[in-house]
Amino acid sequence: MGTTRTPRVKWIEEGLRALTAGGPDAVRIEALAQALGVSKGGFYGYFRNRQALLTEMLDTWEYEVAEGVIAQVESEGGDARTRLDRLFRLVAAATDGPVRGTTADMAIRDWARRDTDVAERLRRVDNCRMDYLRSLFSDFCPDKDEVEVRCLLAVSVRIGNHLNAADNGTRTRAEVMELIRQRLLS
Repeated sequence: MGTTRTPRVKWIEEGLRALTAGGPDAVRIEALAQALGVSKGGFYGYFRNRQALLTEMLDTWEYEVAEGVIAQVESEGGDARTRLDRLFRLVAAATDGPVRGTTADMAIRDWARRDTDVAERLRRVDNCRMDYLRSLFSDFCPDKDEVEVRCLLAVSVRIGNHLNAADNGTRTRAEVMELIRQRLLS
């Protein structure tokens, strides 16, 4: 009977968890192996070195938060408002897992401040997100300036909501986010 190997995706997910918890310096092969409860030898069956893992982590994140989300939204069809509504609800409901979710996004944004290659990936992801939003908003907003405003507001609220510690007056954060969703779709 052969030895069961830890799947490649588990190494990537654990690497993203480590990145989220402590930044790129926290992504260490020995620490990942310990967190997975395996020996570090299995790592080298999948990855040439730590840099190869970091690259695959970024590849996974990039696909999942851009093309993967778009494919999921598009798979059910509907008009632009329906797809935007689905997108907003999907993003809002994303668990803070190792790939999707705000924590991983914030960790990669922080990493991008110190690494030009990561910054370029982040720019590519943000451009993909903005281009998709533009394509949807422009279906029912004839004014190009209004399209740009709605796109930037949508992305900024998604990113900034998790950094804002202010109270929301008489409403909960969820209620305010719902009002924003309704306003963007009107």
